[in-house]
Amino acid sequence: MERARKLIAGNWKMHGLQSSLAELDSIIAGLPDGVDLGIHPPLTLLALFARHARGRIGIGAQDVDPGVFGARTGEVSATMLADAGACAVIVGHSERRAYQGETDVLVRAKAEAARAAGLLAIVCVGETEAERDAGDALAVISAQLAGSLPRGSGTDFAVAYEPVWAVGSGRTPTPAQIAEVHAAIRARVGQAPRILYGGSVKAANAAAILAVPNVDGALVGGASLTAADFLPIVEAGARAAR
Repeated sequence: MERARKLIAGNWKMHGLQSSLAELDSIIAGLPDGVDLGIHPPLTLLALFARHARGRIGIGAQDVDPGVFGARTGEVSATMLADAGACAVIVGHSERRAYQGETDVLVRAKAEAARAAGLLAIVCVGETEAERDAGDALAVISAQLAGSLPRGSGTDFAVAYEPVWAVGSGRTPTPAQIAEVHAAIRARVGQAPRILYGGSVKAANAAAILAVPNVDGALVGGASLTAADFLPIVEAGARAAR
């Protein structure tokens, strides 16, 4: 995939049933040229969506276990995700860091497992509202990057900056705040990996966000669940790359 093309990834979180296949069809039917698109459905739909998409868009997972096989009841490995048709996986999402207590060490292990299985790891980082208010946003993100990114460099991982205080809140940082963080991430990861913005991305603000320097795409939550809400964001990604 070319860096000039924006990557728009939809994280469906704990939403979607088999009947959601019709929504996937509508998203695929409306896909514009010039943008890379991924949908990360719940695990129950991953194989079904991957078979149905037939490579027209990428289908990814929302989490992964760092192991390959073993006595890990309820867990799924990167090898299994790839076998089910996944091409990518989100690791270190703020909700998992908060609710499942995931550490940077664990997130890195998951990212490296994804790489070993040939999956793109989308590594999430971001500060809380208290950390931003204290002026610690860049220090927090720098520490997360140092501990969470897979070792080495290349295009087999991406970084998603998702300010925790913006996820699902309807609030977004200013373009200047996004630019500052993305520039710091770029300085850390180099030119190869894509850097996505995530946190209350919607049709009304997508064009402005995607125009910010070093924003190579978006990780979209609730607005990715329907074609009506998601396709305007995807179209903004296509326009931003022209």
